Amino acid sequence: MGIQIIEGNFAPGKGSFAIVAARFNQAVVDGLVGGAIEGLQRHGVAEQNIVLVRVPGSFEIPVAAKKLIETGKYSAVICLGAIIRGETDHYDHVAGGAAKGIAQLSMEHGVPVIFGVLTCDTLEQAVNRAGAKLGNKGFEAALAAIEMVDLLGKINR
Repeated sequence: MGIQIIEGNFAPGKGSFAIVAARFNQAVVDGLVGGAIEGLQRHGVAEQNIVLVRVPGSFEIPVAAKKLIETGKYSAVICLGAIIRGETDHYDHVAGGAAKGIAQLSMEHGVPVIFGVLTCDTLEQAVNRAGAKLGNKGFEAALAAIEMVDLLGKINR
C-alpha cells in the first residue's frame, strides 16, 4: 500500500465557467479574455457553458465573482485584470484589494476562484503576459480552473 495521490487533470471541463474581466486596461485584458476562452474551449468546455462578465476595474472583480458564486451555476470563476504600476501608491491598494478579495472568495465558498490579474511594473510587461511574448496568463488561468474543478470533484468523491 502506498500513499494515495489525488491530482486534478485537464479532462474536458465539467460544468459552467464564469470569467470576470476588468475594462480598465482593456487592450491588455482582452488578450487575457481571449486566452481564457481559448483554453476553456480547447479543453472541451462548450461556448454555452462560458459566461463573460465585465466590471469597471480590477478592484471590482471580487464583488462580481461573489455574486456569480452565489448563483450556484458555476464550477469556477476566472478573474482577469491588468494593474500597471504608476507614480502613486494607488497600484498597491488596487492590487492588494483584488488579490485579497479573490483569495477570500475561494476559501469561503469552496469554489475555485482563479487569480488571473496581472500586476506589472510596465505596460510592456502586461502586454507580454497577455499573449505577446511570454504566453498568455488568461489561458493559464483557464487551465488552473479546469484542473481545480477536476481536483475538487475527485476529493468530494
